[in-house]
Amino acid sequence: MIRFMPVAVQHRARTGRHSVPAWPRLARARGGPWLRDAAVSGAFLALAFWVTAGLWAGPGTRGVAVNLNDQAQTEWFLAWASRFWLGGAALLTDLMNSPDGVNMMANTNNLFPGALLAPVTWIWGPAVTFTTLATLNLALTAAGWYLLFARGFRLHRLAAAAGGALCGFAPCMVSHAHGHINLTSHWLMPAIVYCVLRLTRGQTPVRTGAALGLLVVAQAFTGEEVLYLGALTLALLTPAYALADRELTRRAARPLLTGLAVGAAVAVVILARPLWLQFAGPQRGWEGLYPPENYSADLLSYPALSPFTLAGAGGDAGRLAGHPAEMNTFLGWPLLLLFAAAVVSCWRLPFVRAAVPVCIVLFGLSLGPGLVIGGERTDYHGPFQLLRDVPVIVWALPTRYAMALVPLIAAVLALAVHAALQATRLRALISAGLTATVLAALFPMPIEAAGRTPVPEFFTQGHWRECVQPGGVLVPVPIPVPSDPGSLRWAAAAHAAFGVPEGQFIGPNGYGTPARPTSALLAEVRRTGVVPPIGDRERASAATDLRHWRASCVVLGPAEHRTELNTVLERLLGPGRRIADVQVWQPQL
Repeated sequence: MIRFMPVAVQHRARTGRHSVPAWPRLARARGGPWLRDAAVSGAFLALAFWVTAGLWAGPGTRGVAVNLNDQAQTEWFLAWASRFWLGGAALLTDLMNSPDGVNMMANTNNLFPGALLAPVTWIWGPAVTFTTLATLNLALTAAGWYLLFARGFRLHRLAAAAGGALCGFAPCMVSHAHGHINLTSHWLMPAIVYCVLRLTRGQTPVRTGAALGLLVVAQAFTGEEVLYLGALTLALLTPAYALADRELTRRAARPLLTGLAVGAAVAVVILARPLWLQFAGPQRGWEGLYPPENYSADLLSYPALSPFTLAGAGGDAGRLAGHPAEMNTFLGWPLLLLFAAAVVSCWRLPFVRAAVPVCIVLFGLSLGPGLVIGGERTDYHGPFQLLRDVPVIVWALPTRYAMALVPLIAAVLALAVHAALQATRLRALISAGLTATVLAALFPMPIEAAGRTPVPEFFTQGHWRECVQPGGVLVPVPIPVPSDPGSLRWAAAAHAAFGVPEGQFIGPNGYGTPARPTSALLAEVRRTGVVPPIGDRERASAATDLRHWRASCVVLGPAEHRTELNTVLERLLGPGRRIADVQVWQPQL
């Protein structure tokens, strides 16, 4: 998200002890030290394993304790994405919500990383793929920004490591690692920024622009919201930096505009139809799903320490967020103070003078249309109120704008640490000590894992083929719904080879789809454990619903009140038969 940054802080200054050369003379690539870069990246990977260790203890039987529903949905999305190589990952698919289907562009489909990790899904299953991606997102994001700071901008590696660590393991990243892996997929952003940097240097604008376009496409199929936040930050930073360094603007304008035009052309050609499908196609999402008033950041959450950090563990600051996986603004007072000190010490740098107003704008947008303080909604309007009627933008959750602050803050801190390390030994020790102390306070705590019922062998061992052909429809009981999509894991374990009715997804009706009579009946039995009277009307409704779903079979797996569910299904459909560890009905429709 950083478009312009000074290259390095030098030892001598025009006035004073050090200064910064004019942008954008990037360092020439050097042969080493690759070993140190590999060591830092390895440390990031080890830290990511620390955060996700609870999930690695048993991916198939353990999940994110605070967000099991989103994890079940994401595992299905990853199984669907693995079908890309088989030609089965249609963006409008009827493999969920059969037969009406789901518009996958309206959902966080994870198509690009899911396709990359398809071999993992095929061999070990989507639960392992989810855990792998949750781990790699944190490690690769940190490593990507570290390499950009260290090699692209020639910052001291300690400074670059501090900046990379903050980008990859900021409180908001660890929060979203609790099930929202599309929002932790930032590892393409450093490469996107590097392409923009090359354009400002006039280096191969056509080829670099084409690479930029392809990276934008890949990020769109990885995490569209991350791409939106990055693009918005660049759009805000460009005029701010142009005012701070007009000479650069004059030199860089032509190659930059050329490359951006090429990149836009590449991206538009590939994304035109997917974006049309997302915003105007069948089964597109309901635009009123996320009222911005419900997702405004609490002003007091900014200095609060996240309970997912070492310093905040055991605290009750989480009450300031709507959900444990939405702690976007919990930067913490130590980081805010350190950032303020870094801004003061590096104010002479054009990038810092450009970044500060952008941070203020993003901060303001995160507060939403109405200011919330300590959980109380006030009568004061926030800047987001001006965007209430802007299409597409109004769909973004205001609190998530705070995520775009992290790379900007990390870049300013990295510059300040670099400058201090080039100065006197005392200043270097003070700067390094303060930065280390703040990062230690924000040290991420492991994700809390909870037990999950294992997926039945009927699905993991391929017995499902005895009742439904690939591409057909299997009705799992419990039927997956947004409040409990757990049985989506059964279809995911079979690599989404067959369709299921209903499910958890964003569509024209918001989350999911209205329940049909049989689905509502089975859900009530599961909730209460009470077997209602079953007569001809209920049997006729069941037959109608199964025809609507085009169901080949009905499968009862592990569930609460399973005995009662089995009784109801037998009264609706007649006797079932045992296959492996489930009960199966194949009604003649």
